Amino acid sequence: MGRRFDCSDPDQRTIALMEAAAAVRRGDLVVLPTDTVYGIGADAFTPAAVQSLLDAKGRGRDMPPPVLVGTVRAATALVDDLGAYGQDLIDAFWPGPLTLVCKANRALSWDLGDTKGTVAVRMPLHPVALDLLKETGPMAVSSANRSGAPAATTAEEAEEQLGDSVEVYLDGGKTTDHTPSTILDLTTAVPRLLRRGAIPVEKLRGIIGYVATDD
Repeated sequence: MGRRFDCSDPDQRTIALMEAAAAVRRGDLVVLPTDTVYGIGADAFTPAAVQSLLDAKGRGRDMPPPVLVGTVRAATALVDDLGAYGQDLIDAFWPGPLTLVCKANRALSWDLGDTKGTVAVRMPLHPVALDLLKETGPMAVSSANRSGAPAATTAEEAEEQLGDSVEVYLDGGKTTDHTPSTILDLTTAVPRLLRRGAIPVEKLRGIIGYVATDD
């Protein structure tokens, strides 16, 4: 039975983060609040845990989860190269709702699914998420819902969809911004917008100039 902790209570939050970090290290799943919607997360370096995450969502390996990090340093260790624009984008928008798709560090031993040698990485602007990520290191995190269902904006909504597949639910209250993160592909010479989201294209162009879109 998954356990839910109220992170608005300082004492319960401390215990919650300890329990959640321990669960991640064991290869179990946790639900955590982010600056967009709630996420379901697993240790990014435990392939069985990542597969459990995909199974809980009803998602295949063709839709690998992004990786959330608690520090910029952790992100740079995951990627082969930030390219010409990555650091400027990180300086401008992290922590925040910008996901960057980069070529993955080929020396890493992990299996997120059919990534084609890339990794989507983000540093969320949420204190509970950041505190957990600083304890666990990089986590594979996807929206806390069954595939095709609405993304959870509360811990209760996540629990209704995911049930006992999750060991620990971190309840940070209702998320305030339900707009998903903007996804930008940095693996090509010209950055390409893969998903419109919380950060408008105009703001990206204000930092790096040209951004390719499908428009």
